Amino acid sequence: MKITIGGPPGSGTTTVARILAARLNAKLISAGEIFRQIAAERGLSVEQLSEVAERDESLDREIDKRQQAYASSLQHAVFEGRLSAFFVKDATLKIWIKAPLEVRAKRVASRDRLKYKEALSAIKMREHSEIKRYERYYRLNPNDLSAYDIVIDSSKFTAEDIASLVLHALERLRADDDKQANEGSCEASDKDGSGQQ
Repeated sequence: MKITIGGPPGSGTTTVARILAARLNAKLISAGEIFRQIAAERGLSVEQLSEVAERDESLDREIDKRQQAYASSLQHAVFEGRLSAFFVKDATLKIWIKAPLEVRAKRVASRDRLKYKEALSAIKMREHSEIKRYERYYRLNPNDLSAYDIVIDSSKFTAEDIASLVLHALERLRADDDKQANEGSCEASDKDGSGQQ
């Protein structure tokens, strides 16, 4: 079971991914955490590292390379990141979490202890930087939602609510898979005569 969780900054992807990983007893792989770790290692802010990434594509490629390596080696994990849905090809479910810009700015301001206008400016700059980089490096638009199975607005649901919705969707998928497997085994039994009285 592999789940990808994507969304813009401040949408709540990390919180939801942590809840899901805990409930499913799954490994959490977070592109955002990797990015923040690299920023801290270099003594830079996330915004400053985003500027560096615009000039040095090896940074994004390193993050994506790590995610892809995890995706191929792990069978039970939650992957959180803007492009995770594109790199984890065999994901069971691909989730996109959205929220209005103003809501996201308030969350980031509270989380990072910034003024609202500072958070708003930082988000706009980061999103602009990411869109430019992803289109240039991968020919991908991170705001193209066609790759996702479920899109949820986190301004209308709590992180716990969203995690519960995703878990319910997983249960439905498992039930459907079990039903198809049972129907397939019944058909096979009928064909070889073992299903006859």
